[in-house]
Amino acid sequence: MSTTDPAVALHGAGRRYGERAALRNVSLELAAGRTLVVFGPNGAGKTTLLRMLATLLRPHAGEVRVLGHELPDDGYAVRGRIGFLGHEPLLYRELTGRENLRFHARLHRAAPARVDELLDAVGMRARADDPVAELSRGMVQRLAVARAVLHEPELLLLDEPLANLDPAAVAQVDPLIGRASGHTRVLTSHDSAGALPSADVVLGLKGGRVALLAGAADVSAEQIAQLYA
Repeated sequence: MSTTDPAVALHGAGRRYGERAALRNVSLELAAGRTLVVFGPNGAGKTTLLRMLATLLRPHAGEVRVLGHELPDDGYAVRGRIGFLGHEPLLYRELTGRENLRFHARLHRAAPARVDELLDAVGMRARADDPVAELSRGMVQRLAVARAVLHEPELLLLDEPLANLDPAAVAQVDPLIGRASGHTRVLTSHDSAGALPSADVVLGLKGGRVALLAGAADVSAEQIAQLYA
């Protein structure tokens, strides 16, 4: 990926589930270091878009390029450079939080010290040795944030990343996955008041189609509300 290439580029991208089109003709570009926020009602295609960028789903139409590589053919070249935070935490429930992070650290060849650093950062040091199955949803989400950034990825793909987090936890994870983290980010949200200020580009999806695509400065909360009407 050259310094002038977009971090994410979609041209006519589409994805089906059987006969149902989940995404249709989505085209956009996102420069490195910028944030794309995706709004839209349930079933609009937001999660499908993120999973496609994360190499978890194959595009059925168009072109998808991530970090300079075409998907799905070059998926192997980008997986280790992406941090994905989805609706599932991707943590083993029978293992402790510390054991989960150590496992992922080995997968990504991250320094062992990174585990303790992140446990402290998300406020989970005191509960790090409890099985994930015994933790609250908010605690699990904090561990999932730590897992997603463990390998210091270039691109963060965040599906409603603040779900289940109280205000104190939001403040703890913001330096890791918020705008100030400096990562290139694609995130989904229903919260225009909370997410719009952190956006550079806004994508609105409705029925799998692009209903809104503009720079964040040109988008109002009223326009976002129309996606849900």
